[in-house]
Amino acid sequence: MTAQKLPPGLHIDTLAVRAAVERSQYGENSEALYLTSGYVQPTAEASAMRFGGEEDGYTYGRSGNPTVSSMEMRLAALEGTEACMATASGMSAILLMLMSLLKAGDHVIFSQSMFGSTIKLIGTEFARFGVTSTAVPQTDLDAWRKAVTPDTRLLFAETPTNPLTDVCDIAALADIAHNAGALLAVDNCFATPVLQRPVEFGADIVMHSGTKYLDGQGRVMAGALCAPEQMVREKFLPLIKNAGMVLSPFNAWVVLKGLETLGIRMQAQSANAMAAAQWLESHPAVSRVYYPALKSHPQHALAMKQLGGNGGALLSFDVKADNPEQARQRAFHVLDQLQVLSLCTNLGDTKSLLTHPASTSHGKLSEAQRQAAGIGQGLIRFAVGLEHLDDMKADLLRGLDTL
Repeated sequence: MTAQKLPPGLHIDTLAVRAAVERSQYGENSEALYLTSGYVQPTAEASAMRFGGEEDGYTYGRSGNPTVSSMEMRLAALEGTEACMATASGMSAILLMLMSLLKAGDHVIFSQSMFGSTIKLIGTEFARFGVTSTAVPQTDLDAWRKAVTPDTRLLFAETPTNPLTDVCDIAALADIAHNAGALLAVDNCFATPVLQRPVEFGADIVMHSGTKYLDGQGRVMAGALCAPEQMVREKFLPLIKNAGMVLSPFNAWVVLKGLETLGIRMQAQSANAMAAAQWLESHPAVSRVYYPALKSHPQHALAMKQLGGNGGALLSFDVKADNPEQARQRAFHVLDQLQVLSLCTNLGDTKSLLTHPASTSHGKLSEAQRQAAGIGQGLIRFAVGLEHLDDMKADLLRGLDTL
């Protein structure tokens, strides 16, 4: 588990291609892919000490793997945290966090604008085990403060949110959490550490769905929690050993390779997204565009501060309509005319992906929950990829100009 020796103060672009475990005796330049579930131990005494946690060393696939360790070290370096724990998916990372830190009677505050499955997991599934929760408007700091109780142990926000790109004040939420003796976790999937490092604003835990931009090409599922070393070792590691929501070595290797190009991808896709957002904002069939870098965005100034002057690669827009039924029909029409861009519920790919959140990612929520989250029937989410901007526009116009 020893990391390669690197000098301090390296830039994030360098860490993205260099942070990893030590090379093997073969001196490989590209990090090795270790496909093994078990490890031969040098002696029975060493085996006993490693299984007992008294000595570093790999013992079994559920407890660790050199390829997975490389991915964890690299992501922790990019996020600026002491350690990282990789998981099988983004949702399993959230599950690991909640199961490790909470017990019956504890209280969680979370943004009502979060991913639909996150809302269901916290508000419905964990309620069955005695964990209470309060969903609050993402940008209303007073609502977060008022929701705090003596039992509050965790505040959980996603910024920017999926799909409306709401931006929360991470530093202010960190103050609220810490004043209440609670922790702040931030879902950083859409900004990535290239644009935003939540720990620099006071967050305690950074959660990732590596399925998205960390991989970057829609190939594998992965998740991660970046946090202090003590929390990873004492809270996350014991549970993941027993629960087994581990990341496979192959998927870890794919994400590890994806991290090498994360910086250039995010910059290029953010530039495409900004141009697409400005163009969509001027189209007569579009009533509103949601993108943090637009001056029309309600948290534009905060977003530019936290995201380093970028808006990210995700935007959403509403098609004009007179009522929800017509809005749904018009949104479906735009999506059904696509010939180049993909109708797909994933995001973070080099290929542009569009979807209808009200019937997919947020389809399992009640209508009241969707309305609270601002998810209308005419909303289309656009995860902008690396295609030429003119080709993106032409593909969208097939639907927008024929409404």
